[in-house]
Amino acid sequence: MMKKSEVNSTAIARLAGVSRSTVSRVINNYSNVPTETRDKVMKVIQQYNYFPNASAQALAGKRSRTIGLFLIDQGHVAGDILTNMLIVSVIAHASEHGYYVLTHIIRHTKDTEVIKNVREIFYQRRIDGGIFIGAAIREPFIEELIEEGFTVGIFDQELPEHPEPNRIVSNFNNDSGMKQAVAYLAGLGHTKIGVINGDMKRLSGQTKYEGFLMAMRMCGLEVNPDWVLDGDFNESSGVHAMRTLLGKGGELPTAIIAANDSVAFGAIRELKEHGVQVPEDISVIGFDDHALSAKHHPALTTIRVDFSGMLKRMTLCLIARIEDKTPVVREISLDCSLVVRDSCRRV
Repeated sequence: MMKKSEVNSTAIARLAGVSRSTVSRVINNYSNVPTETRDKVMKVIQQYNYFPNASAQALAGKRSRTIGLFLIDQGHVAGDILTNMLIVSVIAHASEHGYYVLTHIIRHTKDTEVIKNVREIFYQRRIDGGIFIGAAIREPFIEELIEEGFTVGIFDQELPEHPEPNRIVSNFNNDSGMKQAVAYLAGLGHTKIGVINGDMKRLSGQTKYEGFLMAMRMCGLEVNPDWVLDGDFNESSGVHAMRTLLGKGGELPTAIIAANDSVAFGAIRELKEHGVQVPEDISVIGFDDHALSAKHHPALTTIRVDFSGMLKRMTLCLIARIEDKTPVVREISLDCSLVVRDSCRRV
């Protein structure tokens, strides 16, 4: 007895008493198949739960109805609420349009074996296009995929001078968000403002810092290099930045702006451990409006960005491009807004 999982198109043809090419024409819904023959073949297909081989369909130019979601992250993705929300957002919007999502975490872009496997997924047509989150400003293997004509969406990027039609990018107006943060602190009387930067290899790391410098100039405030702290977009970098600042033993700023809320959480934790209270001693502003920010102690004042809305637009643009309904917009840019809570005070 043949297992249903072993059935192929040759077996279907034999069981239905037709040629293999007839089975292929039925599967591909060609009109030149007599109704009686089509019914006979479909009956066998349904009886044996036969599904055409995906790689054979890819060779025939059919879409896989699957998009890839690639997270470039060295940290603990499983425990990060924000990352999980991003993944679910892409899956939800892809599902609504009948698409599956193949997800993969890239720990190191220098790992040639991992990058080879990711490229294989594209070249084997296992996916129709891919979204990358966490990429550096110009990631060579992503640039190569775009050059090869694959449909790619990249979060936290800007369009190059001569953009390709298969490149979709998205970002937030981070410099505008930083200006709002500095202006708010200046309005509370702060003149001694520090910053914990994000990953400077990424666009958002650079644009947030550039926005900070611009905003300080606009408010007529001096930037103290001792208060410009290296960081990344995770909680441990906030801890490390504060440890470095406190270890210097010099004058402390009256306010700190963190590259994102996770960094702010780490910074506040380290400050508290050294007996420095927020906001009584130092005011802290985050960036993103993380799911936990309103519940944090103190509730975190932050710059809100709509990650879910951004990922929805990115996913729908990617699918439209895959289906040749070329979207007019290939660069998605969303504004940020200040959310005032309890982590800042007037001086």
